Amino acid sequence: MASRSLRVLGIDPGLTRCGVGIVDVAADRSAVLVHVGVIRTAPDAPVEERLAGVARGIRALLDVHEPQVVAVERVFAQQNRHTVMGTAQASGVALLLAAERGLPAALHTPTEVKAAITGYGSADKRQVQTMVARILRLDAPPTPADAADALALALCHAWRGRAPVAGAIGAPTPAQRAWLEAERLARR
Repeated sequence: MASRSLRVLGIDPGLTRCGVGIVDVAADRSAVLVHVGVIRTAPDAPVEERLAGVARGIRALLDVHEPQVVAVERVFAQQNRHTVMGTAQASGVALLLAAERGLPAALHTPTEVKAAITGYGSADKRQVQTMVARILRLDAPPTPADAADALALALCHAWRGRAPVAGAIGAPTPAQRAWLEAERLARR
């Protein structure tokens, strides 16, 4: 890792496909791809086995790549309660593993990520994939979308996050400030 860069592990949580992406981002906002992939689990396996599989995959990335911070997509309510439960469970595993390693972790909404990467909070998946490829100087957009989303999360965090580590770039966005205030009030 280059000096004065921030290594971020982005995680797009899911039980069937958990997107993971690691980038090194310099103070000038230039970024280099370190790793991208998807942790897969069998949809018909018991949930505890699927969560263990996600945990194994994330642990391996933490061991090999030693990120300084973990950025996870904030879970939002969706129409399908089953999907949101699996996503929330995988997100919890990622946050737990970061805490066990003493790594700061941050949550970013899909809208924040899209706005950071494309300049438009309602961008579609293809637009995000295309911009991630341009930013990281890749020959083709990363696939599947879960992997591209994980890279976008990592880039968003490095550019706009409130990473409490040396080399963090940017200040919290208005949406992040609103979430922080809501979380502060909820703790009362």
